[in-house]
Amino acid sequence: MPTIRANGLDIAYDVHGAGPPLVLLHGATSIGRSDFAAQVPLFSRAFHCYLPDARGHGRTRWDAVAGFRYDWLVDDLEAFVEAIGLETFHLVGFSMGAMTGLQYAVRHPERLRTLTVVGITTQREPRASVARRLMDPARADREEPAWVVELGRRHDEGQGVDAWRRLLPAIAADVAVQPLLTPRDLRRIDGPALVVCGDRDPFVPVDHAWGLRRQLPDGRLLVVPDCGHEVMSRKPSLFNEALAGYFRSTATVAERRAEAVHAGAAADRVAAPAPRRPSIADENPLAEAPAADPGTDREWLTAPAPPHLSPTDHGGDRP
Repeated sequence: MPTIRANGLDIAYDVHGAGPPLVLLHGATSIGRSDFAAQVPLFSRAFHCYLPDARGHGRTRWDAVAGFRYDWLVDDLEAFVEAIGLETFHLVGFSMGAMTGLQYAVRHPERLRTLTVVGITTQREPRASVARRLMDPARADREEPAWVVELGRRHDEGQGVDAWRRLLPAIAADVAVQPLLTPRDLRRIDGPALVVCGDRDPFVPVDHAWGLRRQLPDGRLLVVPDCGHEVMSRKPSLFNEALAGYFRSTATVAERRAEAVHAGAAADRVAAPAPRRPSIADENPLAEAPAADPGTDREWLTAPAPPHLSPTDHGGDRP
């Protein structure tokens, strides 16, 4: 796993595929290769996928005794994409990663070609209450020993043995006090934005997801039936098909947004040659294939994932 120095951290990240950049942000207590195990084999065929470990998670070392705040995660993302040289990119975030994505989109709406947020609400409750209950190490020891083992497997090597016991309550404490995004904030997110939730998500009532979508200027909503928090691993086929369709349907808009940023950057580099105008396929390779290559998208979408990346690689419905 490579690392890159950004915002005072050595941020570890997985990287797969080639093509336009797609950044995937995992949920609290998890890591990207677990949360997006069912997506990476598919989307890495068309995108250059980056999966950074959040501070205090996986191999991005950070001791939560020094605090844990969502705005720090946004700073980390900002520094990470700058360090690896991304002018524009697609962003997918789950739960904690979705909140990071929303806050980054408010700060830098022009940098995102598309935004997808899964399992997040901008309201305090029930998110804070559920996090406070679940993020209790003593409860986990009593009721979910398998999750305890999984937490050690994910974090002990990079953070130190049992460092996750400090991380969990620090995350819950931040959820309870973090500033909430307002409708005025959300209206700044002017690009395509897909809001996803399961209809049984304890963190995100469906009406919260619907309300979030209503406040986004170019918002769309996917409610996954008979599903809890972890939509990507609980319903991977449905999620992957919907996300691929979303990328196709927003191809032209994503092209324009990327082109505008590239043009602005070129204007700032007075001595640099004018950039080549990107095609829709450059900016979004999931755009409909040309007539000379019929069936490519269908084959890409329906191909099975490799067996070593099982869509059931998860630790339950986690934030």
